[in-house]
Amino acid sequence: MTDSTTAAAAPQAAAFDTTIDGKKVQLFTLKNKSGAQVGITNYGGRLVSLQVPDKDGKLTDVIVGPGSAEGFVNSTEPYYGALIGRYGNRIAKGKFKLEGKDYSLFTNNGPNTLHGGKKGFQYVVWDGAQPDSSTLVLTYLSKDGEENFPGNLKVKVTYQFTDDNALDIKYEATTDKTTVCNLTSHGFFNLNGCGSGDILEHVLQVDADTYIPVDAGLIPFGRIDKVAGTPFDFTKPTEIGARIDTNANEQLKNGKGYDHNFVLNKHDISKSIASITGDKSGITMDIYTEEPGLQFYSGNFMQSKNEMKYGKKDDFRTSFALETQHYPDSPNQPSFPTTVLKPGETYKTHTIYKFTVKK
Repeated sequence: MTDSTTAAAAPQAAAFDTTIDGKKVQLFTLKNKSGAQVGITNYGGRLVSLQVPDKDGKLTDVIVGPGSAEGFVNSTEPYYGALIGRYGNRIAKGKFKLEGKDYSLFTNNGPNTLHGGKKGFQYVVWDGAQPDSSTLVLTYLSKDGEENFPGNLKVKVTYQFTDDNALDIKYEATTDKTTVCNLTSHGFFNLNGCGSGDILEHVLQVDADTYIPVDAGLIPFGRIDKVAGTPFDFTKPTEIGARIDTNANEQLKNGKGYDHNFVLNKHDISKSIASITGDKSGITMDIYTEEPGLQFYSGNFMQSKNEMKYGKKDDFRTSFALETQHYPDSPNQPSFPTTVLKPGETYKTHTIYKFTVKK
């Protein structure tokens, strides 16, 4: 189950040996007993590599992204592999109201705020501790007023890579002022391997009978629509590319493909809510989560502008993201599940990405 070429080419710790904002950047490696491994940097809490066996037992790196700290710093795509906060997804017009007070955020996505603002969690250097060879704990204090969000938000994210090839992510946060919080991990995946081509023949299934339609700025209208009879019906295994270019569908036009939040059917952490398989590798990723939503992004804004690992470029639709989270623009949508976090409460959520093989 080893591939010396891939193993030798995997990102090395030396490529992350630098200092950013006066803090030491590192690459942490999590290993399990099967020989699979995960590389995570404390710069943005980013997934750098994730090597799991394919149907032939060959270790395959299923994370798409740069292979060095410099690559992440200079990338025109800010979110490769990153932890996202304080607020994953979009907030309309960068504005929301809490306890009668108006808050205005930096708008970095047209007229809206995306993934925490100008300097979201993807650009900060987290404090990292590795209690054992398969676990990494990242912590960060987002100070009161950072990106104009209220409250000192203490965040802890624990990654564990289990012996059955599951990447287990636990998020925690507390605040000293009422605030909003919606954390997620923005892994960019290609289950055939980084640089293996587009993801259109990956087969996806999502346990969601409904999804959230959005306007041209990808802000929810506030309603929840059924997926039945639309290109958003992944209740049965379906190739990503089967209906992605349906010009007659306004939602696909708005997202330039899939960039939408699915409203997950009733579930808990013990039940897989989404499954996706690489057509060439046979690698299957099952997703388990406590979150109510799953943002599916089909790599529509990839433009071959950035150097990826193994000498590849980030070509159009050569990766996908499946981000577990609360719904977009929840602070302005009273009918959506709340993302408000108050002093004395602890934000806790749990997501697992588990890798197996279909032969």
